[in-house]
Amino acid sequence: MLNAMGGVLRTLLRPRLGTGRPAGARRLHRGAVRAARSLADLLSPTSPADKPSPAPTLRSRAFSRRALSRRFERRQLLRRLTSERALPIAIAVLVALASGVSLAPAASPAGAVGAISADIGAPVRLAIGGLNAGGGLDSLLFDEAPTADPSGYLGDATLYKPVAVDTSVKSSEEMLREYTVKNGDTLTGIASRFGVSMMTVWWANKLKSKDDLKVGQVLVIPPVNGLVVTVDVGDTLETLAKEYKVDSTDIVAVNQLDDTNLIVGQVLVMPGAKGEPIPTPKPTPKPQTSKGGGGGAGVAPKYSGGPWAWPVVGGGNYISQYFHYGHYGLDVAADYGSTVVATRPGTVVFAGWKSNGGGYQVWINHGSGIYTSYNHLSAVTVSSGQSVSKGQRVGRVGMSGWATGPHLHLEVWIGRPWESGAYRVNPLRYY
Repeated sequence: MLNAMGGVLRTLLRPRLGTGRPAGARRLHRGAVRAARSLADLLSPTSPADKPSPAPTLRSRAFSRRALSRRFERRQLLRRLTSERALPIAIAVLVALASGVSLAPAASPAGAVGAISADIGAPVRLAIGGLNAGGGLDSLLFDEAPTADPSGYLGDATLYKPVAVDTSVKSSEEMLREYTVKNGDTLTGIASRFGVSMMTVWWANKLKSKDDLKVGQVLVIPPVNGLVVTVDVGDTLETLAKEYKVDSTDIVAVNQLDDTNLIVGQVLVMPGAKGEPIPTPKPTPKPQTSKGGGGGAGVAPKYSGGPWAWPVVGGGNYISQYFHYGHYGLDVAADYGSTVVATRPGTVVFAGWKSNGGGYQVWINHGSGIYTSYNHLSAVTVSSGQSVSKGQRVGRVGMSGWATGPHLHLEVWIGRPWESGAYRVNPLRYY
């Protein structure tokens, strides 16, 4: 055990020999080494004096006595050192000496590998997105941006950590509302419910005709009147504003844009913009022959029942388009929802939707071969087979069918409209 302890002490002390220690540390080291060696020799079970020697000569006998005397003294010292109190003290002294040597400052060996050339006295900073983690701007205050080495350190011991760039795009798609068509819904009624025009709903859903509106169909409803567009390659805020004749500041405000740089695929609302009008079918001329109601071709039959009631009730209505070739009726512009009345007594022969461009409409047979039709209604308030009196409400002004604004399209037919030979005349002939 003592021999092993001596070897351990030698091993602990041997590596501390270095060329870069201060003089005091070297002297302390050498003293500790000598003490360790002496103690190791004492603790060794076979010392050099115990080794067998050649046969004693006359000259060597004197040395043998001295050797025996020294060996006796070492054995006495060994007994004292190995006593219960002395041995722990000796080990503690050696450990203290070894600790003092290890704590002495050492010079870095020349050519050390892996050392950072920066001043290690300064605290290492973690730079995030160009700013250090402490919130300072000192990592940005360079004439030239410092270059990071592959390990991620900058020249001033700043560890650079990149941050992800926010690439989210502000889109107005989430501003669009949805509505599922229910039984009895009309395009004008849906638009009125959401506070936008019928044409806004028409454009947003790219409808081709009123027949496209089906129960269960999901419609997109813009937040304001206008068009919904998707940004294409080359589009900018200025080009879109010019194309749709809209103020760019209105586009920014309605779409709540934080950045005016547009991204391809971005959905925007063009407030107040207008698309293509609903196509008007070319009318098919009817043969102008006398049938059922008397009178010549294109000539209204004689009527002696007194003046007709004006079809729209309320002030502010006016004739927006007169009867002429290609437009065989009278357009009366009025506020949306204004009351529409029967021009004279009769029987309702049809009330509802027709795919002839007139949208929701009412047809009345007044007798003597005279029929009237009330078109583009937003609401129908009578039913087929019902008798109505002069001035009785039959519906409300709207813009259903092929209409770009709220108005009533009034037609007067001579002859049954569903039969060949019937024709239309100017309604103003009866006022």
